Amino acid sequence: MLFIDAPLLRRVRSGEMRATAHLVSDVSVDELHAFVEGLGGTRRGFHDKPGQPHYDLIEPWIGKAIAAGARPVARREIVLALRRLAARSDAPPKTD
Repeated sequence: MLFIDAPLLRRVRSGEMRATAHLVSDVSVDELHAFVEGLGGTRRGFHDKPGQPHYDLIEPWIGKAIAAGARPVARREIVLALRRLAARSDAPPKTD
């Protein structure tokens, strides 16, 4: 599932202040990339911080992500989603 938090005013690459939100997946980084690509975005806003893979989105991308199914949540839920993702990534491969 994909989650997006409420936008906060932050300085972006251009140096200007913009409202930005974090987009995360609790399933996989591949799901996250596919979702953004499905919106017509690129990986430019992707941050591959250890344990915190996420996209920083600005408008109109925030609205597009919500319209496409990203669930708006509080920042605390973003942290929990990242923990679930990390737990999945650390899990040993299934054997049948």
